[in-house]
Amino acid sequence: MKKFNWRKFINRFVFFSLLISAIFLIIRLFLAPAGNDVPYGRVKSDYVLMLVQCILGLFAMTLPGLLSHRFQIEIPSGMLVLYAIFLYGAIFLGEVRSFYYTVPHWDTILHTFSGGMLGALGFSFVTLLNKTDKIPLNLSPLFIAIFAFCFAVTLGVFWEIYEFTFDGVLGLNMQKFALESGEQLMGRAALQDTMKDLIVDCLGAFIMALVGYISLKYKTGFIEKLTLRKKKNHHDKRLSA
Repeated sequence: MKKFNWRKFINRFVFFSLLISAIFLIIRLFLAPAGNDVPYGRVKSDYVLMLVQCILGLFAMTLPGLLSHRFQIEIPSGMLVLYAIFLYGAIFLGEVRSFYYTVPHWDTILHTFSGGMLGALGFSFVTLLNKTDKIPLNLSPLFIAIFAFCFAVTLGVFWEIYEFTFDGVLGLNMQKFALESGEQLMGRAALQDTMKDLIVDCLGAFIMALVGYISLKYKTGFIEKLTLRKKKNHHDKRLSA
């Protein structure tokens, strides 16, 4: 009997959850009221936000496969599972099921988690830019850890820029400057979500950078299990045989 492939199951479960949600949201978009003065329930702008997130999530689910084929990189199965779980938690649970509003600190948990994942991706870029299948031993572990940290924090900043831009263009509320009821926050309260996201992004990235530094310094091999690497071609395989 074949061994059950948990990675494929989780990926397909997340993909079809987002696909079915997108279809449902398109229907609800036509039926929902347009105004923001509705005391209870969601309006069109809420469904627009959820639909945009689901569409981006569907694209994000196909992205690892496209990148792997286009650039001939090998993505660890553990990283793919974590990636799929993050998208499910952020988009389906967070936006569609309103966990951002109903579950305390849900957004904080996800941003901390994403900071760690982006930190691991930063270590991967060291291998990819150096065109090797392992992190180069001639580079200082501290330098690599600092690069991974800065890489993760920079992507976190880009994400906040994306949220700010689309909040303005499409009238969304990704930066949570308004309550679920539509009441807009003022002053420091309106900035709190964005600044908290950036702070926990830094925290998650720092934890992963520290773990990666220890792994490289003491050669535990842990960080290599989470890093992307170039696929070996037939010539490379013959040489390593």
